[in-house]
Amino acid sequence: MNPLRQRMIELMTFRQFSPKTHQAYLGAVIKLTNYYHRSPEKITSDEVKQWLIKTANERNWSASTVQQTVMGLKFFYGQVLEKADFLQSIPLPKRPQKIPLLLSQAEVFDILQATTTIKNLSLLSLCYGCGLRVSELVAVTQEQIDSKRSFLRIVQSKGKKDRHIPLSKSLLNLLRHYWQVVHPKHFLFCSGTHIRPLGISSAQKIFTRAKHQAGINKHGGIHSLRHAYASHQLEQGLPIHHLQKFLGHSDIKQTMRYLHWLPNTQASAIDLLRQFNVNDIILKTTQEVSDEHDRLSLR
Repeated sequence: MNPLRQRMIELMTFRQFSPKTHQAYLGAVIKLTNYYHRSPEKITSDEVKQWLIKTANERNWSASTVQQTVMGLKFFYGQVLEKADFLQSIPLPKRPQKIPLLLSQAEVFDILQATTTIKNLSLLSLCYGCGLRVSELVAVTQEQIDSKRSFLRIVQSKGKKDRHIPLSKSLLNLLRHYWQVVHPKHFLFCSGTHIRPLGISSAQKIFTRAKHQAGINKHGGIHSLRHAYASHQLEQGLPIHHLQKFLGHSDIKQTMRYLHWLPNTQASAIDLLRQFNVNDIILKTTQEVSDEHDRLSLR
């Protein structure tokens, strides 16, 4: 293996980057070197910028793809080659702030009712009922469910953090019934072998199929259920800092976006004139205008 590639993998492993980050960061460096047919050590910062701008425009890269590519290159040049200022002047594009098409509670219930097996129903119900990321959902084991204290323990998820999420009584009853019927051995939702966990793509397909059966055309994959959990909890009055904890957000700003997505949860302007009887003031003013008009008419 190339020494630079090995060094990069070692540093990413030490930093405990996710497998997806490993793949994305390595991919950025490989694409760059393949374009110039030279070792990245011999590629100048101007050449990196030229390649990035040309490739992003030609391939119509999204802002998130550009950001991820730049972060991968900055990690390589800054950490592996120890050139801290090599790409500092590259500006990162802003990601467009789009409000997703949020599912209503009625639509979520229609999706759940459209499932065809107890496994699929339990899978999607747990995703919605706890607001899980799909990677967390497929990795849930029996040991993570504390039925006595009614919570789900998520272990070392995004950001290498553990967290506890309350399990509602109805969801807990559904999971108990699922266990009695299926008897999973370790992972709550397994693949056909009953040894490995269900794949992320399989969970996505289960959601997409149920959404189609329910006749719902809103864009979005299984992550829509996490958005629905957050928005519906806020609508029911859950404090924002509690929602932050349940979702596993490091920054409250990540959770605050749901307040902007939901018109019903946005703070209304305070009525500073509520102590006055505005109707009386309007009538009085109207009468004064009318009297003034009459006086002018008599002149």
